[in-house]
Amino acid sequence: MLLTSAPLASADEVRDKQWPLTVYDAEDVWKTSQGEGVTVAVVDSGVDASHPDLTGQVLPGKDFSTPGSQPHNDPDGHGTGMASLIAGHGHGPGRASGVMGLAPKAKILPVKADDGKAMSEYWPEAVRYAVDQGVEVINLSFVDTGATPGTRGAKAIAYAQANDVVVVAGVGNDGGTVHYPAALPGVVAVTAVDKNLKPWSNANTGKGVTLAAPGVDITSARTKTRSGYSIVSGTSDATAYVSAIAALLRSKFPDLTAGQIINRMVKSADYLGNAPDKETLGYGIARPGTAMRMDIPKGPKEGPLAKAPSGTESKGAPAEGDDSSSKESAGKKKKSSSSSGLLIGVGIGVAVLIVVGVIFAVLRSRGNRGNGGPGNGGPGGPGGPSGYPGQQQYPNAAPGQAYPAPPGQAPQQGGPYGQQR
Repeated sequence: MLLTSAPLASADEVRDKQWPLTVYDAEDVWKTSQGEGVTVAVVDSGVDASHPDLTGQVLPGKDFSTPGSQPHNDPDGHGTGMASLIAGHGHGPGRASGVMGLAPKAKILPVKADDGKAMSEYWPEAVRYAVDQGVEVINLSFVDTGATPGTRGAKAIAYAQANDVVVVAGVGNDGGTVHYPAALPGVVAVTAVDKNLKPWSNANTGKGVTLAAPGVDITSARTKTRSGYSIVSGTSDATAYVSAIAALLRSKFPDLTAGQIINRMVKSADYLGNAPDKETLGYGIARPGTAMRMDIPKGPKEGPLAKAPSGTESKGAPAEGDDSSSKESAGKKKKSSSSSGLLIGVGIGVAVLIVVGVIFAVLRSRGNRGNGGPGNGGPGGPGGPSGYPGQQQYPNAAPGQAYPAPPGQAPQQGGPYGQQR
């Protein structure tokens, strides 16, 4: 099952609080893949490459929000947290302290797109830059309700998909419908579950949710807190974990397309005791070990999610063997099957008429179907139309605090856990 309750053998408080490593049985997962040779772009507030859990993992990158600045400057700390969940390697003897990412040997490309005011202005260009650098996965742990189809953001996502990149984004934290860019066609839209693998009540729901992953009470690296760590909740963290799973798979199966990697993730997901509900959990909770070891046909290159239309892209198809396609598609399959039955035993002339009629009906239906994406975004959540809605604040921040934290110091929590950006 690869979602177990085996305890972690660690005396480090930060590591002990990383419950996702326990449920994912990370030690066993790492025997198959640790994300070697894969680069994940973190389009966010920057990534602090000096954090002890990330040293050597962070590439130069670029800052699009502040010309001349470095993407390793992360005054907010959000991007550093996401990077640590993806590719953190811990620190200290045996790397037994600090945060371990789920893909600890993947590399992080920091692409800063947040000046604290208007992230929506910068992230589309940041995505294109990441694609041009050859990344295999792009992590978008933010919402931008203005990134509707046809906008600069949507076109940047389509550019990434046309270049065989897995794009992962959070659905949002305000309890509404799936936000953009997660709602764009072809994007892996991620929701959050708690340590009991139950849906997080603040996560957005509706048409377009793809996968669920741990996102409640998540310990991650964090700049500007006294300890260098924080515990927060949000679909941002769940998004980072799914990006890490994509990195594990891209390392294990370098011959698969981005769509086929997504196919492995959705076909290996499971509701794990939850009632099947695609609008809440999508295809289910992502399972890295199962995704790497399960016998899953490659499926179409386009994968199971529809993509934005372009002159060079296919529309995508249901996951191979998927029985959860749309009612419209199911209806067509049933209608086609019935037509085939009617042809049995009838005269040649009648058969020809039926075939012509069916072809005409199918062509007309296809012409009316359009290029619908995985879901529609809703109104902006707390925090404005773009960014990381509902960010938990940490009032005891200590700028310039050296790492690591003093022995025995707990991760910074800052009051009741709010919604993470």
